[in-house]
Amino acid sequence: MAKTEENTLGGRIARYARVGTAVGGLAARFAGERVLGIRIERQRHAEELRAALGGLKGPLMKVAQILSTIPDALPREYVAELSQLQADAPSMGWPFVKRRMQAELGPAWQAKFSRFEHTAAAAASLGQVHKAVDHDGRVLACKLQYPDMASAVEADLRQLQLIFAIFERSDSAISTRQIHAEIGARLREELDYDLEGRHASLYRAMLADTPGVHVPAVVHGLSTKRLLTLEWVEGRRILDFVKEHPGSRDELAMNMFRAWYVPFYYYGVIHGDPHLGNYTVRPDRSINLLDFGCVRVFHPSFVKGVIDLYNALRAGDQDAAVEAYRTWGFVNPSKELVEVLNIWARFVYAPIMEDRTRRIEETNAGHYGRETAEKVHAELRRVGGVEVPREFVFMDRAAIGLGSVFLHLKAEVNWFRLFQDLIKDFDAAALERRQTAALTAHGVPLPA
Repeated sequence: MAKTEENTLGGRIARYARVGTAVGGLAARFAGERVLGIRIERQRHAEELRAALGGLKGPLMKVAQILSTIPDALPREYVAELSQLQADAPSMGWPFVKRRMQAELGPAWQAKFSRFEHTAAAAASLGQVHKAVDHDGRVLACKLQYPDMASAVEADLRQLQLIFAIFERSDSAISTRQIHAEIGARLREELDYDLEGRHASLYRAMLADTPGVHVPAVVHGLSTKRLLTLEWVEGRRILDFVKEHPGSRDELAMNMFRAWYVPFYYYGVIHGDPHLGNYTVRPDRSINLLDFGCVRVFHPSFVKGVIDLYNALRAGDQDAAVEAYRTWGFVNPSKELVEVLNIWARFVYAPIMEDRTRRIEETNAGHYGRETAEKVHAELRRVGGVEVPREFVFMDRAAIGLGSVFLHLKAEVNWFRLFQDLIKDFDAAALERRQTAALTAHGVPLPA
């Protein structure tokens, strides 16, 4: 039986001691900048903050990845440095692995495998992956959670709340209350590897008939709440693959587009973590979709709102845009606010607005994205700010994160046609029926 690990006061206090000093320094410096007019060198201090937190296991690195796709939630110098934390976090050694595996599968855990590699194949924010082989010869990926992560998540979320409060006192363009609530909900879900296994099985079913995409099967008998075992899938890192096969760029991009958006437009489910480490490429140019900890389920009306906003932007229908934002969860959006939000929406939707083959970076290049975000930020301050709805956070993250992948690929695709193929027969009632059946079959909670 797996040993229960709770969110403990002692664990939180230990985490506060390690994180609080660095965050406290951030608070003090920004207070000095705001109140006393003492200018700080943000880039240098951001580097110092990363150095102070480097090697610290847990959700801070995950938070930084999320914040990098929410315009101006934090200054970009800090997001850029914090996003490198994952590279600073080494894997845990064999003594740790043995203790953790015994806690999850019992004292005789090694007898359940014919081989279990001592060195981690990959290390991430909340756990690490070991390659293993069972007695039937199946090659496995065993994802083992680090200890005391529940306490780490709660401690880091408190520190994130402090960071958000610091910036909101000096800049009221974006209220981060709902952003913090959504990040907290998703991070707490990521601690539950049993739920992640159900997400993986759901994705395997949703994408079963989608060409060019593979989802590994879950091995339930070797999985617990803090150990997730899946079939090992062979594949290469995408950028390494395209270096040797530059002609694969467009096909890979289309496969990834379908991997993310077939589940969304057919089932109302989005994979909220589309960074380069979460998929690999097979020799036939199909992709392996990996890591199902960050999955967001949306009500069918939200999916309809995404399509309605797209149609409103194409038609120049301001009233329809207002209604779409209301469906997304924006409370009583004024036409003035909608005009500002549409600046960002046009940036995000730009690749699917015109029926032609194009690169993402024609409008979604990094410098243009920064210019657009800065313009939106200034306009939001002018109109009195906005509270970003929870549902928007991971939809925006998925769209911007996947767009970043397409930027790396330099793919030339008719994104408009891909999108139209997905939504041509869209029906919210049919989506709700599919969603209810699929989620119920795999034990995934329905949206509230």
